[in-house]
Amino acid sequence: MKLTFRDLQVPLAEFTLQLNVVLEGRITGVFGASGAGKTTLLDCIAGLRTPAAGAILLDERVLFDAAARTAVPSRARGVGYVPQDRALFPHLSVRANVLYGAGRAARANDAFTLAHVAEVLEIESLLDRAIEGLSGGERQRVALARALLSRPRLLLLDEPLAGLDARLQERTLALLRRVHAAFAVPILYVSHVPEEIAALCNDVLVLDRGRVLAHGAPDSVFERTDIPTLRLRG
Repeated sequence: MKLTFRDLQVPLAEFTLQLNVVLEGRITGVFGASGAGKTTLLDCIAGLRTPAAGAILLDERVLFDAAARTAVPSRARGVGYVPQDRALFPHLSVRANVLYGAGRAARANDAFTLAHVAEVLEIESLLDRAIEGLSGGERQRVALARALLSRPRLLLLDEPLAGLDARLQERTLALLRRVHAAFAVPILYVSHVPEEIAALCNDVLVLDRGRVLAHGAPDSVFERTDIPTLRLRG
């Protein structure tokens, strides 16, 4: 994956999100305190928010370019998004929720089939259940399955471990590694917990009030002594 931000500017209430960076990690963490601009960045990539200036490219495809007045519709961007609130439909079954995200018809050798996605995420037994009554971890897996059924070129995950206990956090991290191995989809992973990113990601972008504070391999970034908030606990 090559995700390029060219002079991107998104005005927010207290600051402007500004990016001029290229991300090429297999699993890239987006790290920063609450309110740093992390979710806004994902929304811009997904087409849910319109930047004031700049451009966003996924590989060589332009998703947004303010100067050229180009803005690919959200559903046509090839981006799977799992927001913090999961955004599941309570009146639909698990199966219907997952299939709601389905894209083009599956090919015979397509990994992104309902059967394969359900197997990888261990939700086969949940497919005919209602959303109401699912645990937080189960809802997370259902939302992830829906995103995968869209056959994305890029997967956006916003605080996927939020609200989960330590055991479920470990299980979810293991499932995300399994997802990446099974589908080879690059992931942009938002978190404000350094340990999560160090455990999963091979690249990290650090945001502070809308600006890039650091970018590089997690081991190097989180060892920096000039930015105390980046230090790993231990």
